Formats: sequence, C-alpha cells, structure tokens
Amino acid sequence: MFVISGFNLSALDFPDTVMNWVRRRNTGPLSGPGCCAGLLWLLFAAHALAQQTPSASDALPQTTQAAPQRRVPRQMPASSALQGRVVDRDGRPVPGLSVSVDPQGTACAADTPVCSRTDADGIFRIIGALPGTYSLSIFQDSKPVFSGQKVRIGSSEVVTVQVELGFSLPAGPAAVIPHTPAETNSSLYRELSRHSLNDGTVLPPMLQLPTDQQLYAAMPDRYNIQMPDGRYPNMPAYKRYSGDARSEYVMGHWYDPFNRSVLKGDYPVFGQQTFFTFSGSSITALDGRRLPTPSSNYPAGPGEEPFFGKGGQFFLAQTFRMSFQLAHGDNAFRPIDWQIRITPVANINYLKVRENGVVNVNPAAGTSRVDEWVGVQEAFFEKKLKDLGPNYDFVSVRAGIQQFASDFRGFIFADEQPGVRIFGNLRSNRFQYNAAFFDLLEKNTNSDLNTFHRRYRQVGVANLYIQDFGFKGYTTEFSYDSSYDDATIHYDDNGFIVRPAAIGTVTPHSIRSYYIGWTGDGHIGRIDVDHAFYQALGRDSLNPLSGRKANINAQLGALELSLDEDWMRFRVSGLYASGDAHPHDAKDRIARGFDSIVDNEAFAGGEFSFFNRESIRLTGTGVALNSPDSFLPDLVSEKDEGQSNFVNPGLALVNAGADAKLTTNLKLVTNVNYLRFMRTEPVEFLLFQNPIQHGIGIDSSIGVVWRPKLSENIIFKAGAADLAPAKGLREIYQSKTLISAFGVITYQF
Repeated sequence: MFVISGFNLSALDFPDTVMNWVRRRNTGPLSGPGCCAGLLWLLFAAHALAQQTPSASDALPQTTQAAPQRRVPRQMPASSALQGRVVDRDGRPVPGLSVSVDPQGTACAADTPVCSRTDADGIFRIIGALPGTYSLSIFQDSKPVFSGQKVRIGSSEVVTVQVELGFSLPAGPAAVIPHTPAETNSSLYRELSRHSLNDGTVLPPMLQLPTDQQLYAAMPDRYNIQMPDGRYPNMPAYKRYSGDARSEYVMGHWYDPFNRSVLKGDYPVFGQQTFFTFSGSSITALDGRRLPTPSSNYPAGPGEEPFFGKGGQFFLAQTFRMSFQLAHGDNAFRPIDWQIRITPVANINYLKVRENGVVNVNPAAGTSRVDEWVGVQEAFFEKKLKDLGPNYDFVSVRAGIQQFASDFRGFIFADEQPGVRIFGNLRSNRFQYNAAFFDLLEKNTNSDLNTFHRRYRQVGVANLYIQDFGFKGYTTEFSYDSSYDDATIHYDDNGFIVRPAAIGTVTPHSIRSYYIGWTGDGHIGRIDVDHAFYQALGRDSLNPLSGRKANINAQLGALELSLDEDWMRFRVSGLYASGDAHPHDAKDRIARGFDSIVDNEAFAGGEFSFFNRESIRLTGTGVALNSPDSFLPDLVSEKDEGQSNFVNPGLALVNAGADAKLTTNLKLVTNVNYLRFMRTEPVEFLLFQNPIQHGIGIDSSIGVVWRPKLSENIIFKAGAADLAPAKGLREIYQSKTLISAFGVITYQF
C-alpha cells in the first residue's frame, strides 16, 4: 500500500510495471525529502506507458471493427430485456414461433421492442422493452399456442424464462402443430432468473433462422435428379467393380419392375403427386384328383357300377389378372389422398372327368368342358376424407368393387364385391376400423369370377382392430357381420339348380343371419396365437332340409398355436363348428349348424389340405358335403351361388403341422388333420341312411413353396393330399382313399 498524504495510490489505475518499480524502491510509506521527486518521476513514467499501451476499454471496439461478421456480443447497459426458451413437452426446442408482449396480443413478423421469434434452438430475446407488466403470448402462424402469462420487467433488468408447451412437437411441417385449448392450457411457464443490466450482463445477438434458400437447393423435379451419363449430367456414372455391369446408379426402364419405372409408381405421371401403377399376374393352376362320383343314368362306358362311378378328374385353369391404379399423394408413409383402381381378370379353364352328367346337367355334353370368362374384380374410387392427427391417422371412403376380408383367416366373409366402405385408423395406427356394405354380384360357375348380374344378397360388416391388446405384438378384432339373402331362383352356368338347393322342400326362401365375433392374431411371448369365436343368430324363412322356419343359434371356435425354432415352425390347431341334432323334429325350430356368408379359410393347412381344397359332392343329392376353400360341412349346393344352410352336421377338427424353411427361398409345409362330424342326424336325414358314424377321416398333406428370386414375382407351389376315410365317411361313400395332387405357378409384374 502506497499512501501520499492520506491518498491511496492503488486506487489509481497505474500499469503494473510502474507499481512494481515503486515497490522495489520503497518498502514503506512515501515520506521524507525524496517524496516529491519520486512522485514526479512516477507520474511521468505512467503517462509515457499510457501513450504506448491502449486500455482494455479501447481494445473492444477495435476488435469489433475488425470482424463485424463474427457477431461479437454487444453490451446494452441502459435497456430492459426479456429472454428465454420455448420447448415442447419432451424438452425439444420449438423454432419459428412469435413471442410477443404487445398489449394488443398480436403476432409479429420481425424483432421489435415488444416481439421476437424463436430461433433454431427455441431461444427468443425481446431487447429494448420499457419497464412494466406485460402479458406474454406465443403464436404459430398467427394462432396462439400459449397466452395470458403476466411478466413484470423492471428498469434496466433482464428476465430469463422458459415456456414448455403442452404438446409433443410432431414430425413434418410446423403447420401441423396442434392448437387445441386443452394443449394450450397445459403449457408450463417458469421464470429462471432476474438480474440488473448494471452488473455488466452482456446480451448476445439472436441466432436467426436460416432461409430456405440457404438450407435447400432448388429441385424442380425431385423424381428425375440429373446425373452425368448423358441423361444424368450432374453426377458421374459409378462402377463398383471394374469390368462389372453393376452400377450404384441404376437407370431403370419402364418394363423393369425391379428398378425405377413409371409403370410401378416410381415417377409421377402428372405434376409431382399423381402416380400410375400397373400390376399384372399370370396364374396357372392344375389339379388331378379322385373324388366320389355317382354313375349317371347315362354311363360313359358299358358295364359300370350303377351307383358309384369312376372318380378321376383333371382340372386346368389359366388366369390373367391386370390392375391399373391412378393415385394422388406423397407415395410414401402418408395415406394417399385419392385413388382409382380397375382390375379386369380373364380366365380359361378345362375340366376332364370320367362320368357323364358332371360337367353339365345335360349328359350329352360328355365328360370334358372348356370354358372362359372375363370379369371385373376391382373397380373403385377411394378418397381420404380427413387427416385426424400428425401421425398419419385418417378416415377414408372407398366405393365400388373391392377386395375385403372380415377377419384374419377368412372364417365369415372374404370376397371381391361391389360396396361402400369407410375405413381408417386412430392413435398412430393402433386402432383400425371398417364399416362396409356390399351388394353382391353373381359368380361365373367355372371361374369364380364376377358376372354383371346382381346376386340379391347384401352383406354388412363393422369391425375394430386393436394392436398390442394386452400383449405387445398381439392384435385383437371385434366384429359384427350381417347377411340378407333374398328368396330367388337361380341355375348355374352348367344348368344345375343351386338356389334354392335341390333337397327337401325346393322352395325359394330368405335368410337373415348375423355374426358377433372376437378374433386375434399375433404372438404372446414366443408363442404365435391365432383364435376366433363367432356367435351366429338370425332366421331362415323355410329351411329346405327341415322343411320349416328356423331361428339360427350356432357357434364357431378356432385356435392355432405355433412356435418357431430356428428354421422350423411347429403348429397345433383345432376348430369347432356346432351341428344340428334335430333336423326332423317339427317342434324344434332352432337351427344349430354353423355356416358362414362366403368364407375362404386359411387355417389348418388351408390350400394344402384335401378337405379344405376339394369339394365332395353327396351322391344322389344336389348338394355337397363341403365347398372348396372351406372346412364347414354345410350341405349347400354351391358356396358362392347357393345359400347358407344352418341345418348341418357341424365339425370337430384337430390339426398338427410343421413348416420348414429348407433354404432362403424354399419352404416345406406339412399337415395332418383329424375330422369328425359333431352331429350326424342331418346327413342321415338327407340320405335316408341310419346310422352314420361320426368319423370323417384323416387328412394328410405335404407341399412346397418356392420363390426362386426371393420375391413375389415368381412363385411355384405344389402339393399332394389324401383323405383316408373313417367309418362315417365310408358309410356315405366307399372305402377308397381320396387323393389330390396340384400345382400353381404365379408370375407377377
């Protein structure tokens, strides 16, 4: 400490070199005769050093002048300020919002003393505000997302706050930020700090959001990015290996479905959001089988057994399916805005049998038949009605001929029919729903394609799917199905009467049936689970087998469990369909045999199973024991053209099977089913044969699925199945084993 007559020299801002010299020259107070001379020398040295060394206060402006582009923080000691950060519910910054303390409560387009905008980090600063109490509001595109918070700003004071908005920032454009009152009111406001500007606080400048021109390169056509090989001049053609034809940049052709093609919806055909997609497939199916066949009154050969004939049959069908789709949308993730789809299908088929009266009601038609048909399997317009949220939840409507399956495995209704369907999803696709009404068309008998004539049968479906229902990976469905089948008379394309069925009382009758169902599909832990339960209700105005009105009360239950072990999948399943025990009891007006609307069951082996694949006709009647693609022994004339029958024997089925992925593109499918009637009284009453045992037989099958290109473009399926009859089936037919061998080749573009 140096003191001159009570004056503290350390209060003077002398350079350190001067003060050090003084300390070396004197170790005590400055006093005595040398005081004045030392003081004069000291002041002279300080003045000289001050002329050579600029002060710190002079250095700052020089630095700012040298590099203004670095946005060196500026000091505003005479201003008040409000600064802070805006985040969403998850703590992520929300950029591009207007933060206003304007008494008029309006948004702003640029920074003012009463308004600012959040930058890329969600930070805002209102600099130069006058002291007072303000109402803080936050806007997004002039719509308030936060308002009503009182903020007091003192003179020369900096107030720092944080606002947590009451929603999670959605992906995509900021225009979809929600503004519901509940979300606005659930926002949280916190004051983080408050201090005076006189303490030397420095306010850095705002980090402005970059413009679109700074962030993005203009791309007039994002589907045709140019690259330099003549057509693509902005980027060199790249070869991964020298001399190899493979290239990272594949140009593609319109006829190449594996790369970019205008026919596969990879490029828009109009504007930037309208796409055209063409799909074509060729399906070749052949089937050789031995089925119980009656010998007609006009046998094909002399000396034949008068009742059972030769059951050998061969069937070949070629189907060409073409689908044309024009759709508008983003072509990825977001559901399309609208689409138009038309799918014509052409079929030619050939059937060869060994008995007359099978290919046509006229025995003179012989034992073979060639038929062809062209039908329209899809022709609809679809329009998205509304987006329900930022996560692609939507509601749409589709009108016209369309594919639809009412459940996971096609137990009740699966067809391509004209109708109106409202569908969509909720809660980020966790909930999916359908409400549909169909007015069915007649089918061509030999190809199963649509005709252009009404069937006079209406079907209604309403269902709800819920994902992760109780267990992650398990989806459940609740459904209601209805069918109104009017009383009509109809002969199929081969001349056989199919409506009403040619059994019992052959009188036109109407059927009103309703189905309440609960199904599920997915996995619980390691176990894959698929189940279904349906309760059928309704009435039949005149059942042909019982010859009376009947109220419907029938049930169906199915369960499949499977377990994957490396390249193997092991399956066990069971199916129960209730049967009717009193078809001839006039006092019992309850029909207890379960039947569907138009089923297509993928269960217990599905298309590989003999009993599911083949239709076994009941000799001497106009009905079949079962229909193709169905396990139900419902005693109907034909599944598509005939009517449901709820006076039937029902079914109990137990299945065991295994699937083996032998290679990446080859799968082996094996199944064994044991089948038996639940009740035999309807069959006994129909055939005037008593008793008939419950056992149907053991259905064994083996098949392969080969995808040589590891895709759906080329698929080969082949299999063989047999039904070894149990005592019940032997009492109806013969003891011969029924067999089937089949193959399907599918090419798809």
